[in-house]
Order: sequence, then structure tokens, then C-alpha cells
Amino acid sequence: MHLQIGCLNSGLLNIARDLAPRYDSRVIGIAAGRPLDFGATDGFAGGMVYISGEAIQQDRDELDREIAAAEAEFHAALSGRVSAIEWRSSVTYEALSDCLVRQARSADLIVSNMSSRGIDPSRRVDTGDFVMRAGRPVLIVPRTLTSLDLDHVLVAWKDTREARRAVADALPLLKQAARVTVHEIAAEVDLASARTHVDDVSAWLARHGIVAETSVSTCRHGDAAHLDAIAIELSAGVIVAGVYGHNRMREWVFGGVTRDLLLVENRCALVSH
Repeated sequence: MHLQIGCLNSGLLNIARDLAPRYDSRVIGIAAGRPLDFGATDGFAGGMVYISGEAIQQDRDELDREIAAAEAEFHAALSGRVSAIEWRSSVTYEALSDCLVRQARSADLIVSNMSSRGIDPSRRVDTGDFVMRAGRPVLIVPRTLTSLDLDHVLVAWKDTREARRAVADALPLLKQAARVTVHEIAAEVDLASARTHVDDVSAWLARHGIVAETSVSTCRHGDAAHLDAIAIELSAGVIVAGVYGHNRMREWVFGGVTRDLLLVENRCALVSH
């Protein structure tokens, strides 16, 4: 459970409080922050902006207070409600995603709020960077959500390694879902193959005790908008998807599905790389 510092994490903790007892899980809360450095480029011809020692100390004191507040919030939300909890925190000069990636070795699932580029790198982890490197499934929770809606889960299928890994990683969650739909978007000429794909996935899920509906469709206006419309039509509370980077860049997408689709305010995304 990755808690962001400097803000409340009540929605994320509500989801942890709901999920952990379902699986008799141990919950590890983690938080990290990066202090101000003595010098930083100002973006103009490699110039430097120097920060006073007083400003650095004030920032470090604030960082310590924010981490302590996150720890207190974690314990207040989960102590006595989850059978086993642990707190870990770190102050580091490296990228926060590096710190979080190392902690992933201890978990089956990472749960985190979404962040993106253009954020404060001293307080926020770039979600895309982390997902690409974690080696674990990541449940991305919009900050506006306070519960995990498992009434209907949509598996966004594409016959790739990443999608195969995502649906396998999602098995425990899919077993808790009231309904599961496996959907593939394909070109008109590939619809027959797409139906075979989703039927195979449904049969595989059935062998794991999961009943899944299947559907395929064509798209002329972009996969992202089309899949979003399907999720809305199904009232899907979670999308399961594989993610991968283009040209080894850290920006990540699922096929033609942009982060704007996966990181929406009314739906969680369980993603794997």
C-alpha cells in the first residue's frame, strides 16, 4: 500500500481495509519523500539555482512531518481491522519510484493512487515509471474513490504477453467479482480470431472457477474512447489490462489505450507489465 505524503489517503486505506480480510493479507504501508538538493538546474543554459541551508532544513522538517502523518493515518485506519500490518518509510535523494520498486519484492499486489508526469518529484511517484519497473501487478486507485467496485470487472484483452500476465495476476480479484467480461477490440477482418481469443480466455478462467462473459467489437474512432464507452456501458468498476512502453520509453500505454483511459476518476485499473 503506497501512501502519498502531504495529502490524505483515506480512500486508498478504505480499499485496503476491505481487500485485506478477503485474502487474509498482510498489509505493508510505504511512504517516501525526497528532500531539496543544494543545487538544481534552472532550465536556462544549464544555470544553477542554489538553495539556502535554512530552506533545506525547513523542507526536511516538513518532509518528516508529512511521513509521520502518513504513518499515523495508516495505523489509525488499519490497526485492529487487518490481522497483520507493517510500516516502512524512507527519505532518499534518488527517484521515489526507485525506492518503491525495491519494496515491491515484498508484495503480491501494490495499491497506489495515480500520479503522472509534471508532478512534484519530491513527494509523488510517477505511476507510469513505477508500473513499467515493478514486476508486480499494480492496482491504481483514483483519489476520488473510497471503495473498490467489484460488481463488474472488464478484462481488456489483447493477445500479448502483457495482457496474459495481467489476467493471470488478476485471478484473485476476478474470483471476488460478481461479473467478469473479457472484451477484445479488433479490425473487421480479425473479428473471428478475436472471438477465438476471448473464448479461450473465458475457458481458461472457467478452469480457475471464474465465469466470464465474452464480447468483441470493431472500432473506427480509437481504441481508447471505444473501450471507455464499453466500460461505461457495462458499469465496470475495474479494468484489467496489460501495459507496455513504446520504444523503451517510460511513458506507458495498453495498445492504443492511453493513460487517460486507465487513469479515470470513476474506475480502478489493475495493470501489469
